[in-house]
Amino acid sequence: MSKLERASFSSKLGVILATAGSAVGLGNIWRFPYMTGQNGGAVFIMIYIICVLLLGIPCMISEFIIGRHGQANTARSFRKLSGGTPWMFIGYMGVLTGFLISSYYAVVSGWCLEYMWASLLGKLHGDPDYINTYFATFSQDPVKPVFWTLIILLAAYLIVENGVRDGIERASKLMMPLLFILLLIIVVASCMLPNADKGIEFLFKPDTTKLTGDVFLGALGQSFYSMSIAMGCICTYASYFSKNTNLLKSATQIGVIDFLVAILAGLVIFPAAFSVGVNPDSGPSLIFITLPNVFQQAFSSFPTLGYFISLLFYALLSMAALTSLISLHEVSTAFLEEEVGTTRKYAAATVTIATMILGAVCSLSLGAISNHQLFGMTIFDLFDFVTGQLFLPIVGFLTCVFIGWFVPHKLVRDEFTNKGTLRNVTMFHFYIFLVKYVCPVCILFIFLHQLGLL
Repeated sequence: MSKLERASFSSKLGVILATAGSAVGLGNIWRFPYMTGQNGGAVFIMIYIICVLLLGIPCMISEFIIGRHGQANTARSFRKLSGGTPWMFIGYMGVLTGFLISSYYAVVSGWCLEYMWASLLGKLHGDPDYINTYFATFSQDPVKPVFWTLIILLAAYLIVENGVRDGIERASKLMMPLLFILLLIIVVASCMLPNADKGIEFLFKPDTTKLTGDVFLGALGQSFYSMSIAMGCICTYASYFSKNTNLLKSATQIGVIDFLVAILAGLVIFPAAFSVGVNPDSGPSLIFITLPNVFQQAFSSFPTLGYFISLLFYALLSMAALTSLISLHEVSTAFLEEEVGTTRKYAAATVTIATMILGAVCSLSLGAISNHQLFGMTIFDLFDFVTGQLFLPIVGFLTCVFIGWFVPHKLVRDEFTNKGTLRNVTMFHFYIFLVKYVCPVCILFIFLHQLGLL
């Protein structure tokens, strides 16, 4: 490959698995189950599917169009399409968002590694009270969480620095099938437990009496975040797509994979939870506090099986976290490589060192330096609030307005239809309607709801 030739994915499978790896992460295996548990189970899932179709997929296609047309990092792609107008700052904001998320997401990813290690050593099998306090003790430790944060960022670096095909695509082709295999093994074991049918019914039998405005807004927000919208990941990966990639088909396939992983995660957690009588609405603590006890109680008659299920689950969680962290890392790496004009290895190393420093600070803010707060929040919570509550909806909203109202429709149509070679003009008109009117309103609702204004 010449220096002037831009890297690209080598196959359609590489496109799907790498981009799906970006979308599939803790949002599917951690956030989706507890959001489902808190919002009525099957009725939440029903609304979530509609929200993915009306919001998630159109937003993803919009980022595909920007990235593939720009054939550059997120910031430069927006700059090219905007013609140097202020719209280009959406791209810079997207890169900043991805970088900040990398820092605190690596902390949570490190927790997954710790729980995988603890499962391997058998620490999550024993006194329930000890297991309940394990997370608080670990997360406030000044050394362990920082260590695991650095380890998972180093793993992401070793993959990203090898480039698009030899690093990201190769890792995705290995990890995504393995992720599905692990999920299926754990699903089978969980669904064979006594009273597992109650958990399955909770997931698939809608109770419309539980449908409220909060459930709708919760599903709307989950559809937005679970597909990695507005973080720069989708746009950056799309810059490695070939001109023959069917954007609509790819976005739909990725949306299906993303949803399937979330449902399978639900089939792991809820049958096991109902089997031991645990309330399914345990919230964010479900994975790191509630679930270890659930696995131990559910497989009490087969402790060896319980040991392996726990180990496999946290290995699965770590792998999902890593695939997303790789894509977040790539956003900043591609930006540095192209805007500063440095080598990929140097850019990847710079991003890794910077995120390691910020990640360590985020981790320590939950323990050793928890008294040092800004705006009444720890550094970890501040990063989470600024990116999740402010930057993501703002970038998503502006991206839809940019594509729907500013970018010439001919250019958007050419990208959507691969310059007329695909017979999906009718779908294009539906897509444009959603991006111009439906998506911005939905994202505005998410934004106001998160700020407590709706």
